[in-house]
Amino acid sequence: MLNNPVSVSMELNGALFSIETGRFAKQADGSVIVRHGDTMALVTAVASKKESDKDFLPLFVEYRERTYAAGKIPGGFFKRESRPADREVLSCRLIDRPLRPLFPKEFHSEIQIASHTFSADGQYSADTISITGASAAMGLSDIPFPEIVSGVRVGRVDGQLICNPTFDQLDESDVDLVVAGTDEMVVMIEGSCDEISEDELLDAVDFAHEWIRKINALQRELIEKVGAPTKRELKPAEVDEALAAKVKELAAEKMDQAVRHRGKMERENAVSAVKEEVKAALVPEDDTEGIGAQVSKLLYQLEKDTMRQMVLEEKVRADGRGLKEVRPIEIEVGVLPRAHGSALFTRGETQSLCAATLGTQKDEQKIDALEGESYKSFMLHYNFPPFSVGEVGFFRGAGRREIGHGMLAERALEPMVPASEDFPYTIRLVSDILESNGSSSMASVCAGSLAMMDAGVPMHAPVAGVAMGLIKEGEKVAILTDILGLEDHLGDMDFKVTGTRQGITAFQLDTKIAGLSREIMTQAVSDAREARLHILDKMDEVLPAPRKELSQYAPKMSTIQIPVSKIGALIGPGGKIIKKLQEDTGATIEVNDEGLVFVSAMDQASGQAAIDMIAGMMAEPEVGKRYKGLVKRITDFGAFVEILPNKEGLLHISELDNKRVRSVSDVLQEGEEVEVEVLEVDPRAGRIRLSRKAVLNAQK
Repeated sequence: MLNNPVSVSMELNGALFSIETGRFAKQADGSVIVRHGDTMALVTAVASKKESDKDFLPLFVEYRERTYAAGKIPGGFFKRESRPADREVLSCRLIDRPLRPLFPKEFHSEIQIASHTFSADGQYSADTISITGASAAMGLSDIPFPEIVSGVRVGRVDGQLICNPTFDQLDESDVDLVVAGTDEMVVMIEGSCDEISEDELLDAVDFAHEWIRKINALQRELIEKVGAPTKRELKPAEVDEALAAKVKELAAEKMDQAVRHRGKMERENAVSAVKEEVKAALVPEDDTEGIGAQVSKLLYQLEKDTMRQMVLEEKVRADGRGLKEVRPIEIEVGVLPRAHGSALFTRGETQSLCAATLGTQKDEQKIDALEGESYKSFMLHYNFPPFSVGEVGFFRGAGRREIGHGMLAERALEPMVPASEDFPYTIRLVSDILESNGSSSMASVCAGSLAMMDAGVPMHAPVAGVAMGLIKEGEKVAILTDILGLEDHLGDMDFKVTGTRQGITAFQLDTKIAGLSREIMTQAVSDAREARLHILDKMDEVLPAPRKELSQYAPKMSTIQIPVSKIGALIGPGGKIIKKLQEDTGATIEVNDEGLVFVSAMDQASGQAAIDMIAGMMAEPEVGKRYKGLVKRITDFGAFVEILPNKEGLLHISELDNKRVRSVSDVLQEGEEVEVEVLEVDPRAGRIRLSRKAVLNAQK
């Protein structure tokens, strides 16, 4: 590594974007500081010098945010960063997904890419620039990574596309799209939007790709300044042609029959039987030469080739469907008697049970991020137990895959969730995957939409999702709708698209090839729209609109806006007044900094009583208006009457009656109700003059 820093830079969205090497972490195989504005991330790449015996790429990606980057000290007892937050886990996946398919298949050494956010300016995000940093770090190392890849985020404000928008711009944007790619192809897309069209999505991807090429050129400039390193030699995979011929002779016909079994378990059992039969015939008991491992690889490749050729040549899929055909759909709602809303969504051999729970403002999730604290009132959690794929496994906390799938489904549904001002509930969805054979995250979107509608959440529109696949060999291309797990595993693309009848709300693209052309993506999103409308039709047959009433087990929520200046009056010293209101009504009362009061209760009467009392407390007495008040105190010169909560006026003895009154107690007693009229309000002195005589005169 260099002794002197070398950097390259360009202007990007009104701030300097730069990549620097030679100053930090010089013992890593490759390291760079990527900076946009005052947001800085150190990205390092290290590969083990030992060759791994694994038959897959052992790539490990870590993304960590240091709280000192934003001038903060971590909360909690230990005062240090703990396990990665969901946001950091999602950023790990964001970096991993565009890079993994581009590594040479012959390279199996363990690789670790690590990104650490060292400075956060509260305007520019470090996650997307870390994709670029990872590519640059490997480009400066001896790790055999043949491509240059960059990642950008795209927003759209007032119809104008913006590359790497600030957080403020994203707040106003109807698109939040992350795209990564090489000069030629897009390799990864992820994001959400507010019902945009397919053409608008593709235009945003094209816009991103233009900037990706510019940043790729910047990386090449840096590598050229430093000097391109010598890459490690790759050992080409040795293929025993004679053994391959034997495997093909023994297994080709039987494998072709096995992969055509329409049921997942039957197909897997049939394929396993073929593999075991071939291994028994070709692998000696004392396998000292590793023949068993070679046979396993050859059988895997034969299974893959058989499935792919069947799709490309016959236009028939493993389960017998056509390329655009969606699997049979079954839907039930209200399946859980005590949940506030529930849905069981089954598509083929993929099944999601989703439950919706409605909570109050205190159930919101607090997010402590580098750019500041925020609160989430809508969340979706996704669980993938091992029995859903017929396996035995450990039940642990949510892994990276579960967090990623849950966030994709959450983004898909969030644009259609009503604002808290219109529906003042915290909403939690939990999708438990009970069966899985292809796109359980898209099943979670459909089940989540139905569960909320079953709970009575007034969604703007129902949302459905579908996963698209691709088989590509040379010029032969087949785009698959509603892919199976096998087609995901052995295919070239996983493109998930969610949306309403109006437009797209979320998307996620991963590829196993060098990238996708606009032509392929155009066809994929067009086919996805057809499938989405078909699924929405099936959902409408069961539940065409949100239920008009909430579950009897859900808390009854309502809101009332009060002046910010009167928040203190509602709360009272030490919370005395708000506590008393809750005791008297049985309702739970919460107020935010904007003066929006949330009232929740288990019955409508309690909630309405609290609303009425709060409204009375906030009301101002009006001259000439009559009130039924409560006599609080009696003095020699009159009575003090509470006409509104915590608002008393003086009913002077001369205003008690038309005739002369010798003593106030001759007419009124403490605790007695009396109807009075407001004669005068002096807000500066805090005085209110009342009259009972005016009421008596009006009754004559």
